[in-house]
Amino acid sequence: MPVPRYAGFTPESLSFLEELGANNNREWFRANKSRYEELVLDVALRFIQSMQDPLAEFAPHFVAQATRIGGSLMRVYRDTRFSNNKLPYKTNIGIQFRHEQAKDVHSPGFYVHVDPEQVFVGVGMWRPDSDPLRMIRERIASKPAEWRRTVGDRSFRRQFSLGGESLIRPPRGFDKDHELIDDIKRKSFIAIANIELMECLSPKFQRKVETAFRSGTPYMRFLCKAVGVPF
Repeated sequence: MPVPRYAGFTPESLSFLEELGANNNREWFRANKSRYEELVLDVALRFIQSMQDPLAEFAPHFVAQATRIGGSLMRVYRDTRFSNNKLPYKTNIGIQFRHEQAKDVHSPGFYVHVDPEQVFVGVGMWRPDSDPLRMIRERIASKPAEWRRTVGDRSFRRQFSLGGESLIRPPRGFDKDHELIDDIKRKSFIAIANIELMECLSPKFQRKVETAFRSGTPYMRFLCKAVGVPF
């Protein structure tokens, strides 16, 4: 099958996710699994394919892997072991284009989120492990001018806003009076760009995501430098 240059999602994709939200149980999902594969999974895999060439151009160390298991498409099955929410299925499409050296979702990545109520893209590292988190904080503390240039980049600021949780107190080993202590206290280093819901239904949605990701490259480059992987 040829790789599409542009790809979006379909109204049927969103409708299925709405149905899943209203019938979030194993019996219903088993009975409708073939619809999930046709309306959500296969559509998402085509979108992932459409991102392969763009990523190879502007972020060659990040991977768009269009496989049903173990690729860029995040599992529909929720991990309920440590959550009070015991619903078994996610009601959104989550796609993460991870770094080639990534081990899990906490690694550097480009992210796409689609659900019936919101669509957004993200760049960065969500709740990184303690060692890479410390390395990011140390780079911000030791290179404040570089950090300011990164988050102050005009194209980046036009698209993205920094998000995620922060510590209440400064992390151990960092000066509470540091000029960038509010950024040093971050527990996640992510930036989010919201997209109009209906735009995900356009074949040009891929182009919209590609443009946003390109604007996020200064931020991704800083984080990759901080944790010692190539951008």
